[in-house]
Amino acid sequence: MKLHSRSLPAIVFLYFAFTVAPMSGAQSSSSARTVPSSPAGSATQLPANQLIQPEELLTLLRSSTSPKPLLLQVGFRVLYVQAHVPGSEYVAAGSSADGIRQLRARVDKLPRDHSIVLYCGCCPWTHCPNVQAAYQEVHNMGFTNVKVLYIAHDFGTDWVSKGYPVETGQ
Repeated sequence: MKLHSRSLPAIVFLYFAFTVAPMSGAQSSSSARTVPSSPAGSATQLPANQLIQPEELLTLLRSSTSPKPLLLQVGFRVLYVQAHVPGSEYVAAGSSADGIRQLRARVDKLPRDHSIVLYCGCCPWTHCPNVQAAYQEVHNMGFTNVKVLYIAHDFGTDWVSKGYPVETGQ
């Protein structure tokens, strides 16, 4: 299925506006814009040296000599189905107990030095409810080679709109 990169940011925006933003208590004002405070457990608490930029991941994925990491989308299924990094697997939302259970089950038998990249992209980095919990879980399991894809705005803006490759569907 071919996805038009221009339509995904609008879909992600609508999803965020009607599902994630009301839960986060985010408010906006037309007269003054402020950077929202980051909720407890947000992605902003991740160590900077554990982040990978979209351009870095793309280079790694295109390399014929570098081993490919296990790519796990730990966000919301509807967004994964719409578009995801090629070769990535959907686990479940890292913010849910079921998501953490599925994440543990997926990585449990891997060597603890296996390369893993986690990502979500549901909303702006400062509000992402999923990646920090997922990162913390695999870190607590003893994994030492884990990165989190830094998605500043959302997957549509920071990956799809830049023309990076995507897959759609399950």
